[in-house]
Amino acid sequence: MRKPPFLFTKIPFPALFLLLVYTLPFQVISQNLDAERSILLDVKQQLGNPLSLQSWNSSSSPCDWPEITCTENTVTNVSLLNRIIIEKIPARICDLKNLTVLDVSNNYIPGEFPDILNCSKLEYLLLLQNNFVGPIPADIDRLSRLRYLDLTANNFSGDIPPAIGRLRELFYLFLVQNEFNGTWPTEIGNLANLEHLAMAYNDKFRPSALPKEFGALKKLKFLWMTEANLIGEIPESFNNLSSLEHLDLSLNELNGTIPVGMLTLKNLTNLYLFCNRLSGRVPSSIEALNLKEIDLSDNHLTGPIPAGFVKLQNLTCLNLFWNQLSGEIPANISLIPTLETFKVFSNQLSGVLPPAFGLHSELKFFEVFENKLSGELPQHLCARGALLGVVASNNNLSGEVPKSLGNCRSSLTFQLSNNRFSGEIPSGIWTSPDMVSVMLAGNSFSGALPSKLARNLSRVDISNNKFSGPIPAEISSWMNIAVLNASNNMLSGKIPVELTSLWNISVLLLDGNQFLGELPSQIISWKSLTNLNLSRNKLSGLIPKVLGSLPSLTYLDLSENQFLGQIPSELGHLKLNILDLSSNQLSGLVPFEFQNEAYNYSFLNNPKLCVNVPTLNLPRCDAKLVDSDKLSTKYLVMILIFALSGFLAIVFFTLFMVRGYHRKNHSRDHTNWKLTPFQNLDFNEQNILSGLTENNLIGRGGSGKVYRIANDRSGEIFAVKMICNNGRLDHELQKPFIAKDEILGTLHHSNIVKLLCCISNETTSLLVYEYMENQSLDGWLHGKKQRTSSMTSSVHNFVLDWPTRLQIAIGAAKGLCHMHEYCSAPIIHRDVKSSNILLDAEFNAKIADFGLAKMLVKQGEPNTMSGVAGSYGYIAPEYAYTTKVNEKIDVYSFGVVLLELVTGREPNSEHMCLVEWAWDQFREGKTIEEVVDEEIKEQCDRAQVTTLFNLGLMCTTTLPSTRPTMKEVLEIFRQCSPQEGHGRKKKDHEATPLLLNGT
Repeated sequence: MRKPPFLFTKIPFPALFLLLVYTLPFQVISQNLDAERSILLDVKQQLGNPLSLQSWNSSSSPCDWPEITCTENTVTNVSLLNRIIIEKIPARICDLKNLTVLDVSNNYIPGEFPDILNCSKLEYLLLLQNNFVGPIPADIDRLSRLRYLDLTANNFSGDIPPAIGRLRELFYLFLVQNEFNGTWPTEIGNLANLEHLAMAYNDKFRPSALPKEFGALKKLKFLWMTEANLIGEIPESFNNLSSLEHLDLSLNELNGTIPVGMLTLKNLTNLYLFCNRLSGRVPSSIEALNLKEIDLSDNHLTGPIPAGFVKLQNLTCLNLFWNQLSGEIPANISLIPTLETFKVFSNQLSGVLPPAFGLHSELKFFEVFENKLSGELPQHLCARGALLGVVASNNNLSGEVPKSLGNCRSSLTFQLSNNRFSGEIPSGIWTSPDMVSVMLAGNSFSGALPSKLARNLSRVDISNNKFSGPIPAEISSWMNIAVLNASNNMLSGKIPVELTSLWNISVLLLDGNQFLGELPSQIISWKSLTNLNLSRNKLSGLIPKVLGSLPSLTYLDLSENQFLGQIPSELGHLKLNILDLSSNQLSGLVPFEFQNEAYNYSFLNNPKLCVNVPTLNLPRCDAKLVDSDKLSTKYLVMILIFALSGFLAIVFFTLFMVRGYHRKNHSRDHTNWKLTPFQNLDFNEQNILSGLTENNLIGRGGSGKVYRIANDRSGEIFAVKMICNNGRLDHELQKPFIAKDEILGTLHHSNIVKLLCCISNETTSLLVYEYMENQSLDGWLHGKKQRTSSMTSSVHNFVLDWPTRLQIAIGAAKGLCHMHEYCSAPIIHRDVKSSNILLDAEFNAKIADFGLAKMLVKQGEPNTMSGVAGSYGYIAPEYAYTTKVNEKIDVYSFGVVLLELVTGREPNSEHMCLVEWAWDQFREGKTIEEVVDEEIKEQCDRAQVTTLFNLGLMCTTTLPSTRPTMKEVLEIFRQCSPQEGHGRKKKDHEATPLLLNGT
């Protein structure tokens, strides 16, 4: 699971810190203010004289500086919050004898825990959101007066020292989101004054149980231990936490039952136990009457929903989904006056829905899908006008949709699929102003399609119902519809030309209806369409040629209609994963692009179709040129001549191939090759296999060889990567290697190299890509240093100028952003590096070899990323301690590429890797002229180069959560590049102060 950035919204009292700071009864001793100014100026100098501290000077009182607070004319508070500090905190700061508050949050401070244990009066210490590493000092109890300690979002590691349990005054302890890999110290149970304890998002802790000693924290109000690698049962001693208000133990591996007394804690307001392995029944003894939110979802809980929940008159959220709860929903739950969220989906609940839901509270979320519920929908779900969605799919609900829901103007989604509903849909549901999706599949709804839809409605699924009548001409007003599934209804009439006005549509499924007539030629306007299914209708006429002009179409099914004539050759231009034209009345030649085994079932039951190549189960066209009963002598002679010539040609060709075969490497296995196409192909496996010669070899790498092979028929050039396995690839290994069609089908992007097909046998796989004329970025940046005989000598003789480097960086970012943000499921590359960024003839960047590291796990190895993904110098540091990687590993690797583009250096050398070197230059305050590649120093844009260098640093921070996303990287590029920005000012990323520093 992705580790989210630290959110202060978890703290129930956001003003607590400021309130306490300004109401402290400070005890001060006299210290000369001039001496304190001198100390602070020394501190400023040791911090590298940051621009953010310009107001610190010798001519003004430190009490007037924004970062300083004085009490009785002496410095007591130093706040360097968000001041872009990149140096270590000097020990000199402890010479401020009355310092009680030190806040250095939200900076880039490196190194181990600061040398501040001599700050004997320190009460408040905030080090959150920095780059601190190493352990917490074992003698941290020297800060004996410490009351408030926040180390959140750093890289502290090791054990939490037992000495923390000796900080007797501590009331606030936040150790969230670090790299601790020890165990929880039971000594924390000795902190009698502790009120707030947070250790969430420390999933590298050794699996351990919650210390029962925590039950002794009588004053504890807030306990947050999400994703902390907790195991075992919740201790019964937690029933003694009488002051507890907020308890969050979610995203762990806790098991056993929920302690009976947990729901009797009088002050408890928030209870989050979701995503664990808790079992048994929900406690029925409920006395925690202040509870506002309960989330017990994603566990193994059984039994009924307790009727005692009705006592919770302040409850706003009840989440019990993804369990095994059974029985009926207690009717009195619907009477809770504050209930806003009710989510019990994916259980085994039965009976009817309580009719009073929505009548007594401002119900917003009502999600009960995947149960065994029956009866009708409650009439009053939107009585208070706040309902955002009804999700009740996959039950046994029946009856008609309440007309009151047609008056609900707040709804975003309406999902009733796979029930037994009937009747017509209230018209107001279609036009509710904020409605986004209406999902009604698998019912018995009837009536006509609406003439009007809500402006924001983008997804409609009414498949497998009884809707009838024509598609209304007003459908042209459905401007934002992206997915329309009306399969298996009784719709009739012609496909209206107005339907072609839906320029935003990506999926159109009208199969299994009664449509007739011809398709309108205006369908050329469907530029975003990826899936079109019009099968099982009565459509006739010719298949429109303009279908071949739809750039995004990958799925086309026109089967079981009455189409006539030839298949337009223009369809061969499409990149179809699925094509079905079977059971029509088509005739003539099948376009050459479809004459391969990938389309074996695409043309069945079209007896007048023929092919030139006998790869499909269709007759050859030349066999149908004449009627065998009417052949003249002249035709017979011609046929005999052609047959004899063909026979002789085959004999000579066979002899030639056999002779050539014996000249080549006899050990090469050409048997059992399987071609898996991902695009339309005009070549077969033999065209590729015959080109695997030493003359065509253009590169070697750790994962195989790369060949440059030309298609003799079209002249097109391909790059073919040969990957050999030491043993034989078993069936289970081949399946993940040959990537799934549905994933590859989504990767149509101008900055991602197009994978055409995979050719494989038991020991070898060949990946056939489009060929990139200018090869890899690595060759251009480092080719002079790495020149080998396998590298072409003509490609890398010129220097990449700065505008080209910036263009390459933006293009690569766009490709990665598409993979992370815009695929149906995010795709993590895992091996981003300059050699996997290829350049076309115009130096446009394209990402290559995505996902291969994960696919190439060998038999017997664990299915983790350790040891198989990534390249040295590009690997994010979190690989060293976890296999739970996310998109931020690609961001790190992309940051290394940015540093390569700016500095011209290789990602690693004998002495130091590029990332360490770049951060050292930054910390030492080196100018951009001192780090930029000598080859572009004279002609580059200094501001742009500085921005890219600092962006590279942002992307390579140690803590994943502090790196930007690729979407944020693109936003920064749009500010940096005039061509990308179009003069618009974009919202800054939260780390943009680093990016802009020094520009």
